[in-house]
Amino acid sequence: MKYNSSFFGIGTPLLALAMLVATPARAQDATVTAIPAPVEPNAIRLGTGGLKDATAPESWFRQYGVPMARNVSTATLTPFLPDPAKATGAAVIVAPGGAFLLLSMENEGWRVARALADRGIAAFVLKYRLKPTPPALADFDRLLTQTFANVGEPGSRLKPDEAAANMSDQIADAVAAISLVRARAKEWHVDPERVGMMGFSAGAMTTMVTTLTRPDLKLAFIAPIYGSMERVTVPAGAPPMFAVLASDDPLFAHKGFGLLDAWQEAKRPVEFHMYEQGGHGFGLGKDATTSTGWLDSFVRWLDTRGLLKGR
Repeated sequence: MKYNSSFFGIGTPLLALAMLVATPARAQDATVTAIPAPVEPNAIRLGTGGLKDATAPESWFRQYGVPMARNVSTATLTPFLPDPAKATGAAVIVAPGGAFLLLSMENEGWRVARALADRGIAAFVLKYRLKPTPPALADFDRLLTQTFANVGEPGSRLKPDEAAANMSDQIADAVAAISLVRARAKEWHVDPERVGMMGFSAGAMTTMVTTLTRPDLKLAFIAPIYGSMERVTVPAGAPPMFAVLASDDPLFAHKGFGLLDAWQEAKRPVEFHMYEQGGHGFGLGKDATTSTGWLDSFVRWLDTRGLLKGR
C-alpha cells in the first residue's frame, strides 16, 4: 500500500511522528496496543456511505495513554450536550486529528467536547472517514514509518486549496454532521444559525476545506487548532475564524501566516493565539504552559461575538 505524504498537508522529520498524529503532548508511553472498540452508545451514523478501497474493519488502539481509531469507514457524530439550564444555544462540530490515518478520539474529541459542554456549548464529535491501513497493528506501525520517512522534504505539504480535491469523503462527513445538528436543533437546544466547526491538525484541515468548498453552509464560526497556516482563497462571506498555534509546533510554525493574511485581506473577522510552548497535538493544552488557556479564550471570543446569548 502506498501513500503520498503530501496529501496529509504536513511536513516534519520522522522523529516528530508522535506529534504528527496529534497525541497528547504530555504523555510518555509510545507503545501501540490494540484495544477493544469502546462503547459509543450515543454515536449517530451519518449515512455518508462506506470507504472506497477499504482493507480492514474499523479498529482501535491505545498510544500515549489514550484510545485512537483507525480504518474508520463509517462516519458518526456523538453529541455532548450541556445541561439545558445553562445551554447557550451555540454548537460546535469537533473534528479530531491524526494525519488522516487515525483519529485521536479522546485527546482531541471527547475531552474537548466535554469541556465545551461544561461551558454551555453543545459539542458534537465527528468521527470522519480515514485512509485505509493494514489490518495487523504491526503492519500499521510499519506503514506509519514508511509514510512519514520523507515528509520533511521540501514540497511535501499540500495547501488547503489543493488538498480539498482529495478530501471528498471528509467534506461529505462534515456537511452531513452540520446538517444533522441543524435538523435536530430544537431537540438539542441549539440555534441552527449558531453552529460552527473546530478541528485539530488534520481535523483543522477538514474544517478549512469544508469552509472553502461549501460556503453555502454559512457556518457561524470556525476554529482551526494547530492547523496549516498556508494561504487560502477565502470565499465570500467566510465565517469568523479563531485560530491557535504554538510557536514550537514542528509542523506549522515558522512557515508564515498566509491564512491569517488571506482572512484579513478578505475583510473577514479573525482572532489568532500563538503560544510560546505546546508543540503539536496538545489538545486542551500542554501542562505548565500558557496553551492551557486557549479554550477559555475561545469561549470569551464566542461571547463577545454574541454567539453565547442563550436560546
